[in-house]
Amino acid sequence: MGDNRAVVLLEPEPEPLSVTHAAPLAASYNDRIRPLLDAIDRLRNLGVMKEGIELPTIVVVGDQSSGKSSVLESLAGINLPRGQGICTRVPLIMRLQDSPRADRPELYLEFNGKVVPTDEDNISEAINDATAEIAGSGKGISIVPLTLVVKKDGVPDLTMVDLPGITRVPVHGQPQDIYEQISEMIMEYIRPEESIILNVLSATVDFSTCESIRMSQMMDKTGKRTLAVVTKADKAPEGLLEKVTADDVNIGLGYVCVRNRIGEESYEEARLEEAKLFDTHPLLCKIDKSIVGVPVLAQKLTQIQATIMANCLPEIIKKINDKLNANVAELKRMPKNLSSVAEAMTAFMQILGSSKESLRKVLLRGEFDEYPEEKNKDMHCTARLVEMLHQFSGELQNCPQNDPRTNFLLEELKVLDEAKGIRLPNFLPRTAFLTLLQQKVKGISSKPPSFVALVWDYIEKVVVRVLMRHSENYPQLQSSTRRAASNLINKMKEKAKDRMMEIVEMEKLTDYTCSPKYMLEWNNLMSQQNTFMDAINHRSRPSNIYLEGIGEVDVGNLRDRKEQIQEAFDLKMRITAYWKIVLERFVDSMALHLMFDVQNLVNNEMEAEIVGELIGPHGGGIERMLEEAPSVAVKRDRLNRSIRLLRESKAVVAKVMDRIDCGDYND
Repeated sequence: MGDNRAVVLLEPEPEPLSVTHAAPLAASYNDRIRPLLDAIDRLRNLGVMKEGIELPTIVVVGDQSSGKSSVLESLAGINLPRGQGICTRVPLIMRLQDSPRADRPELYLEFNGKVVPTDEDNISEAINDATAEIAGSGKGISIVPLTLVVKKDGVPDLTMVDLPGITRVPVHGQPQDIYEQISEMIMEYIRPEESIILNVLSATVDFSTCESIRMSQMMDKTGKRTLAVVTKADKAPEGLLEKVTADDVNIGLGYVCVRNRIGEESYEEARLEEAKLFDTHPLLCKIDKSIVGVPVLAQKLTQIQATIMANCLPEIIKKINDKLNANVAELKRMPKNLSSVAEAMTAFMQILGSSKESLRKVLLRGEFDEYPEEKNKDMHCTARLVEMLHQFSGELQNCPQNDPRTNFLLEELKVLDEAKGIRLPNFLPRTAFLTLLQQKVKGISSKPPSFVALVWDYIEKVVVRVLMRHSENYPQLQSSTRRAASNLINKMKEKAKDRMMEIVEMEKLTDYTCSPKYMLEWNNLMSQQNTFMDAINHRSRPSNIYLEGIGEVDVGNLRDRKEQIQEAFDLKMRITAYWKIVLERFVDSMALHLMFDVQNLVNNEMEAEIVGELIGPHGGGIERMLEEAPSVAVKRDRLNRSIRLLRESKAVVAKVMDRIDCGDYND
């Protein structure tokens, strides 16, 4: 948990009280833990929990009429509001501070940014008034807390959060979902691991049926942070010993049994009566004295609080520092407020420059250090473009009309028959070759423009994403920038489609290549002509033969058409060899034009298009950058407030750690 310099010096369990006097509730080590508790309380008042930093908290929960208020009154030595229904309607943060040198008790309330002094005689009324101001005059509840500070001689140094008692059935004036509202509030407070759950149970009920037990078990399954207080021990002494020793409901921090104050008893008299009850009652006297009485409860709570604060403090410091550093870094990354057109133009050119460099990285150089954790690797652009080209090549190669085995030589014979002319018979007519070539080109002519659309749609997503990332601090620019990028890429897409259709038309127009592959491939294919003619001339042989570069073909239906069979075979091999060159040329041309266009897009076209869009009739001009977007202003204000809060919080805990380092917590 980081630097564990905070030390807690725990003392042994208190001796049982004598029936003749009552010891003060404050333990001897209160002076040593008080600064820790003050620091945590100060952090709570600052609102550091809103920054996601949980604080150690004793949370008091219990079913309605469990005696929760009586327990808190006994600890604080004051009267809390009483009455029918829910008395606690807001989270009541009770800060008890032992003040042995004070002339008289000091009590005050803190809520809604103000401090309201009060006294022991009027505290109940003051709490009711403050609650009505926070939650309204009805019977509804509110999550806004009310803080009660009690500085008094003899009280334990404790901070506790008292939550509304759990009720299932709404009474008149309460919302129908009162149970859900209270449950949600309780769960929110007891969920953090830093919370200690003080579960108040009545001795008159079966513990396993208590709603507060069910809730605490949901958030603290092992019970390691739950302490149970059993009230009304004098009302149901039978079987209480068995209840607290059997622990059927998994209370990890143990039980403490107490007697509630009765009638007009003073708190001093109530403690004496409590000690007498657990010393003399025939059933209750059998319960171990280390788990009975309000003084024992105060001592346990103080020890538990000291331990959890000491354990959590180093982690709290670490979280404050981490959150502060993160917020400062985020604030520095935000754009400064622009005050002139010159500043706006500089910022705009920086956005364009950084966007262009990012696009050069991902689209041209194949560097993706700016997107290292990309899950689907969409921004690893050069690799994705190569994959797309390979897929395009595969689609061209595997097109059904490109299978040389389909209707083997039948199309060639048909074309030769129609290309007859008055000429020597041993010359292949060029028109036959061009006719076959045009048919094959027409068969795949829809694929190049489809690929162009696919690849430029991908490029548009990449370009827009990069532009949005670099202009995220100026949302007022983003619509113009996105529109410019989309318009430009649509124009380039149409231009690329036109170019590819020109290449398609070129391939239809003439047959030419300087690649030696053509003659090499044609010779290899023609070397199998004798094998083919043997199969044609000898009917006794199998009609299925295998031709390398073609595959397995059936020549049975060709044996009766020997007149032009050799010319058809030659023509087939020529078109097969040349077609490989054509397909390669399609892919190569696509790749070269694509890279040329992308480079032109990044280096030249994009900047001009965006500038033109921004200063055009619908762009709003560079001046728009002088108007800070509301979302940016809100974010800047939030970060500034958070940084101030965290710096103040850091100063609070630093003072405590300085005292620890100086040894102020040692005997």
